[in-house]
Amino acid sequence: MDHPGAPTRKKTTMLGTIALVVALLGLLVAASWFAIRSWTAVEGPPMPEVGYAAMTIGVVFSLLIGVALMSLLFYSSRHGYDERAAPRNREDDSGPH
Repeated sequence: MDHPGAPTRKKTTMLGTIALVVALLGLLVAASWFAIRSWTAVEGPPMPEVGYAAMTIGVVFSLLIGVALMSLLFYSSRHGYDERAAPRNREDDSGPH
């Protein structure tokens, strides 16, 4: 049951959900079409195999660095390292920890 003082929440309609999904899929299709058209429109000599290898190594290395940094961020946040580095005291916090 709803509480008398509680704010009312609007229920999501099925039509609104369908419209959102269709709009997002349309954006995905348009972005993919633009990316493929831009990629194929570039003229020039073909990339050698060494170029593909270097690009693959660069992408993999960038992803590894990103995953490692994000995992360190979550680790330090979960284990309280961020709180110890804060200049304010814990007594100033009004919320429970």
